Amino acid sequence: MSKKKIYKKKKNTIKHLTRNILQALNKNNKQALNYKQIAKQLGVTDFNGKNQVLQKLIELVGQQKVKETERGKFQILPNEKYYFGKLDVNARGNGFVICEDLEHDIYIPNRNLNHALNNDQVKVYAYQRKANGKQEGDIVEIIERAKSDFVGVLQLNKNFGFVVPDDSKMYVDVFVPLKKIKDAEDGDKVVVSIQDWPENSKNPFGKITEVLGKPGDHDTEMHSILMEYNLPYKFPEKVEEDAAKLPIDITAKEIAKRRDFRDTLTFTIDPATAKDFDDALSFKILENGNYEIGIHIADVSHYVQEGTILEDEAYARATSVYLVDRVVPMLPEVLSNNVCSLRPHEEKLTFSAVFELDKNANLKSQWFGRTVIYSDARFAYEEAQVIIEENSTSKIQNSKLNLTIPKTISLTEKQYDVTPEIGEAILTLDKLAKILRKGRMKDGALTFDRAEVRFNLDENSNPISVFFKTQKDANKLIEEFMLLANKKVAQFIGKKKNDEPTKQTFVYRIHDEPDLSKLDDLQRIVNNFGYKIQTDTREHITQSLNKLLADVKGKPEQNMVETLTIRSMSKAVYTTKNIGHYGLAFDYYSHFTSPIRRYPDVMTHRLLQHYLDGGKSPNADIYEDKCEHSSEREYMATKAERDSIKYMQVKYMQDHQNKIFKGVITGVTEWGIYVEIIENKCEGMVRVKDIKDDYYTFDEKQYAMVGQATQNLITLGDEVMVKVKNTDLERKHLDFYLVQDSIL
Repeated sequence: MSKKKIYKKKKNTIKHLTRNILQALNKNNKQALNYKQIAKQLGVTDFNGKNQVLQKLIELVGQQKVKETERGKFQILPNEKYYFGKLDVNARGNGFVICEDLEHDIYIPNRNLNHALNNDQVKVYAYQRKANGKQEGDIVEIIERAKSDFVGVLQLNKNFGFVVPDDSKMYVDVFVPLKKIKDAEDGDKVVVSIQDWPENSKNPFGKITEVLGKPGDHDTEMHSILMEYNLPYKFPEKVEEDAAKLPIDITAKEIAKRRDFRDTLTFTIDPATAKDFDDALSFKILENGNYEIGIHIADVSHYVQEGTILEDEAYARATSVYLVDRVVPMLPEVLSNNVCSLRPHEEKLTFSAVFELDKNANLKSQWFGRTVIYSDARFAYEEAQVIIEENSTSKIQNSKLNLTIPKTISLTEKQYDVTPEIGEAILTLDKLAKILRKGRMKDGALTFDRAEVRFNLDENSNPISVFFKTQKDANKLIEEFMLLANKKVAQFIGKKKNDEPTKQTFVYRIHDEPDLSKLDDLQRIVNNFGYKIQTDTREHITQSLNKLLADVKGKPEQNMVETLTIRSMSKAVYTTKNIGHYGLAFDYYSHFTSPIRRYPDVMTHRLLQHYLDGGKSPNADIYEDKCEHSSEREYMATKAERDSIKYMQVKYMQDHQNKIFKGVITGVTEWGIYVEIIENKCEGMVRVKDIKDDYYTFDEKQYAMVGQATQNLITLGDEVMVKVKNTDLERKHLDFYLVQDSIL
């Protein structure tokens, strides 16, 4: 008779026990608990489970994460081991918690993330790593999720689906039961919302909230970029309806409340493709020979009132988003392109900064307030540039000027009526702007005149060519007067007559001084090209950075050095706590000039009018929260804009896979080199495994790849020839082959 096989029942191991115990102790951090009390809080009732809790507590005591206050009673260690911060997850699924009160970030291996996702605000328990002394930690609590909606591709099975996120920092796929896939099909690009993440589940559970379309479709990819950063691409119907109901007629009663500039020469200068005209300039020669120059800004706050649905939507968006092929406006089109837009030959309500300047651009007087204007003409930058380059009013006395528009923009050539008055105004403003700019440079402003990548698109939004948008005199003319208005408005509110700061709540645009450690990193890189940076004083930093930016003009390494220099700078943000603007060399600076596309400018208008009316300083905390929100939305919009450019660059390169390009090495890592093509600024990677002439290893000190047999050096700034290996539209990534023997 055969013996029966006896099977032992496998003991169930409680998952995430460390995190759960630490969370339980953290909630009761002022009292000691025994293992039974902790088990009860965790919902553990069986003998085996309680024993696991006890054993884990003993283990945590040994790891110095928990202390045994008396026999059998446990308490969380004092709070100095716990920190709060934002989680930054890398593409490998590990993370770092960035804490303001720590010099170094806390490393979080994937096993210790405990369901935290990229950019979540978390509480972390930190301890020392034995290898290098740096801190490693466990995430014990998710304070706030950064987001719960993700864009990805649905992989549908018979009984369930998984959404594979586009975001490389989202380290898990999202499980979706069949009843929650909406009308999505296998392979669709979708938006999935995480609804639950069970403790014992590797994957979060979610539902599909929107079907964007098929991967690779142009509109699908543009919408995906917007949704990835929680940037809506359409307005709710109610918002559109409310905008359509706004009264657009300007009444005599309203005009009577304002300073009237309708009889003063006024015009706009904007990009050729612009439809929303935020700002206009008026020009008048005074009897004393000085110039009265008005910077007139769309009075958005007149139409978008606090407490309305339009206000809520404008605040939620906080900024317009400029993708390669479209603008996603902050305000509905009826406002942004019509009612508020300072269109030619129309009366408009404006908020203005009016200055009296002498011939040397010295400020003699200023005035701020609500106005009404009539724009006499609308110029594109290219058209104003032609007038400036003509360089004298004598050449435009005949009133007609035949303008040849560059082929890089889709604007039809046409005859323009350029009166002597307008010609004189533009030339005089150009002269004054150059004096103002020279003064800023003397005061220590930085000069980033970077060429921006732009695409000519066909009717299907396919890129057919690449060109670069550069700043010319017409652009700088507008820039200088907008800077003047922003600066003087901020001074008017923020500075007393004795130059001491006021305590009045206001919205400032600040830019902190660069981090010296980042400048040291920049110095190590540019030193390879023979450039120097002095960091001993603020004046020397600015001078040497400006010299660096001037010296790299026209060099192969120009774009790389400019990019690295920008990265060494602090980020400009909105705040009520003024520290000045380092890059512009202004002690006081705000944003006043673009309320159609920036919510902080709307706040600035409201506060300025409030103080002009004699109002008291409002609660700064309320405005500080709005500033933080606006800064965050601006950051997201910038990332979306960059992603759209990367997407279009990859799409462009798909049609050039057989062409060999000259490029410059812009980055060196252990897994490969980054190469930027000089003629179109498309950047891709040459993986180290694809460099065939030798076995290369990464030398961090030299920012170089070193050939083991040949000792060949492939380093930053080298010019190389490359060919497209692979284009990945979904990941917005290019892979190159290095054409051998191509290092020039």
